[in-house]
Amino acid sequence: MTEEVSSPLYLQIALDIAARIARGEFKEKSKIYGRSVMSSEYGVSPETIRRSLKLLSHMRVVDIKQGSGAVILSKKNAQEYVDRFKERSNTRSLQLQLKNLVAEQSKINKKIVNITNTITRATVRWSNTNPLQNFEIDVHKNSPVVGKSISELNFWHATGATIVAIRRSEKIILSPGPYFVMSVNDTIVFIGNQSAVNAVTMFISPKK
Repeated sequence: MTEEVSSPLYLQIALDIAARIARGEFKEKSKIYGRSVMSSEYGVSPETIRRSLKLLSHMRVVDIKQGSGAVILSKKNAQEYVDRFKERSNTRSLQLQLKNLVAEQSKINKKIVNITNTITRATVRWSNTNPLQNFEIDVHKNSPVVGKSISELNFWHATGATIVAIRRSEKIILSPGPYFVMSVNDTIVFIGNQSAVNAVTMFISPKK
C-alpha cells in the first residue's frame, strides 16, 4: 500500500492561489482579498494566509503591501511555482514509494531465506530409505575445483553425483547453475550412491 504524501496547509493554499493566478482568475497588477477574507474562504486562520502569501512573495508571484493586501506580480511566475511544486511532490511520492518497496523487499528476502533454509535442511537430511543419499563435502585450499565453474568441471559426468546446493558462509545457494564458480571453504551438498561419494572425494581433494 502506498502512503499519501501531504504538504502543510499553508503550502497547499499557496499552491491553490498560484494556480488561480496562472489560470487568470486573479489578474496581474490586481489586488487579491485581504487575509481575513481569504482566511474565511479557505477556512483557515489569517496567520496561515499570511504564510501562504509570504511564500508567494518570495517566489515573486505577489508583492505584499503593508496594510493594503497583496498585488499580483506575475502570471508566469505563478505557473512556474505550480510546476515546481508538482515536480517536488512527484519526487517525494516516488521517494516514499521506493522506501516502501525496499521495506517490502526486505520482508520478502527474510521469507526467502527462511524457506530456503527449511528446504535445504530437508534436502541434506540423511535418508536411509533413499538409494541416492545426501552428502556434504568441503572445498579446501589447493583443490582443483577452486575457481572453476560446474560446467567446466563437468561434475556429474566426472563423479556421477548431482549438486543440489552450495553452502557459502551464511548463504545457501540452491541448485547452482552451470556457471557457478567454486571457492575455497564452499560446502558442496550433493546426492549420489557410495560410489559417487568416493568419486567426489577424489575429484575435489587437493592434488599432491
